[in-house]
Amino acid sequence: MLDFLIVVIVGLLVGLIARFLMPGRDPGGIIVTIVIGIVGSVVATYGGQALGLYQPGQAAGFIGSVIGAIVLLVLLRLIRGS
Repeated sequence: MLDFLIVVIVGLLVGLIARFLMPGRDPGGIIVTIVIGIVGSVVATYGGQALGLYQPGQAAGFIGSVIGAIVLLVLLRLIRGS
């Protein structure tokens, strides 16, 4: 249960920082921000592994997670804009 709470808190922090660095209109509230942070971390982990930045089984760090969340926000804006 504690691990889940930590994932949610880190997801919220990552999502908030990504939204702060990419100002503009984004959908949703706190739940969507948490999901953006968590999915951004997953994107950074698998993207980093594909690029050889991380070893298999190694998770992305905090900065990598923020970068992954920013990439996710850019993709969401591109999809939503069309």
